[in-house]
Amino acid sequence: METLPFTLFSFLVALAILIAVHEFGHFWVARRLGVRILRFSIGFGWPLLQWKGRQGTEYVVAAIPLGGYVKMLDEREGPVKLEEAPFAFNRQPLWKRSAIVAAGPFFNFLLAIGLYWGIGIAGEPGIRPIVGTVAPGSVADRAGFLPGDELLAVGDRPTPTWESANFALLLGSLDGEDLPVRVRDPEGRERVRVLDGATLTTLPEHQDVLAHLGISEAQPVLAPVLGKILPGEPAEQAGLQPGDRILSADGVPVESWREWVEQVQAHPEQLMQIRIERQGEMMQLSLTPRAWAQEGKKIGRIGATVAIPEDFLKDYRVEVRYGPLEALGVALKKTWDLSALTLRMMGRMLIGQASVEKNLGGPITIAVVAGKTADLGLLPFLKFLALVSIGLGVLNLLPVPVLDGGHLLYFALEGLRGKPLSEPVQTWAQYIGIFLLSALMLLVLRVDIARFFG
Repeated sequence: METLPFTLFSFLVALAILIAVHEFGHFWVARRLGVRILRFSIGFGWPLLQWKGRQGTEYVVAAIPLGGYVKMLDEREGPVKLEEAPFAFNRQPLWKRSAIVAAGPFFNFLLAIGLYWGIGIAGEPGIRPIVGTVAPGSVADRAGFLPGDELLAVGDRPTPTWESANFALLLGSLDGEDLPVRVRDPEGRERVRVLDGATLTTLPEHQDVLAHLGISEAQPVLAPVLGKILPGEPAEQAGLQPGDRILSADGVPVESWREWVEQVQAHPEQLMQIRIERQGEMMQLSLTPRAWAQEGKKIGRIGATVAIPEDFLKDYRVEVRYGPLEALGVALKKTWDLSALTLRMMGRMLIGQASVEKNLGGPITIAVVAGKTADLGLLPFLKFLALVSIGLGVLNLLPVPVLDGGHLLYFALEGLRGKPLSEPVQTWAQYIGIFLLSALMLLVLRVDIARFFG
């Protein structure tokens, strides 16, 4: 399903929602505070849809879906009739202008809170954070983690799933302080393992936090029982059937599906003698895996899948669900944490403590992730929307001219000085803002192109 048209469609849907919410924030607050709205546009350029609403406001859906704008009555942009002057943006007191400008990013945060609140009430499936293996000599090993430990909390953040545990570990690593992790050990006793803060400072460079710590996720063992047999492949040619259980290969016992896969991959184009059990009977078969190129190496494959029992992940699955009030608290905290993490990562990238290539993404990255999450289902796509909405809100609040944060900076200076900045100063600041944004756009495009085409 994850085709180019589907990816582009998912990207456009995500953009339309995020832009509409942001601009609606400006629009709604401006109208409530008595400012006349001339145009509300989603997109730029040639209008695809256009109509007039109440009070003469023009609504537009334009051809280039890379932004939007709310045009208000303003004496700085054209002549205004005397009787309409009280409804002009520039005539409003400082607090009203500040509220209108801040409303766009604020609505982005509201969207994220609303989405996380809805997900919390509806319930979110996940995998229990149970430790599988601990690499000898790793950060986790030195902290005393054991296979079978279940992570209950990282610092003061509960970790009901591996996703929440990863996020809590990433947040906790940024301070460079020792990080307590509450676990339930294999005997059922609660203990506290302490991760060394000095070794956590490089965690943001690693997309897989657990791998950096030396932890793998616990997974139930799949029995070596065949599921689907692909037509024309070596498994079918050897006479294997769905439901066959592999007992041994070349005399070596096979206890799990992983062991069987490793045996097959290690014997490309090599004859194997296998012993199987079929409906209580033991049988001997000959099998020659087909050679297959993978990451520059030749491995074997036979064209068969594993049979997965219906209750296979029963003991590992968990559904996290909250009541309406508790879900709101969780949503607020998650939005705050993600906003703070976004700001801190921006700061770390600016001073060279975090990789731009690993932590920055542009329109290509957003489009690809939009397609992938939409392909996985509604819940992953909504979580993606919430995450990008937070990023959009944080970015727009940066004190850069042209952005909402730049206008808020002007208003703050106006409040301190008792009068607005002069027009020439604001004009030059706008030029600087445009230059900075253009440089940022070129950088993210370069990172995107290098990531996906380089």
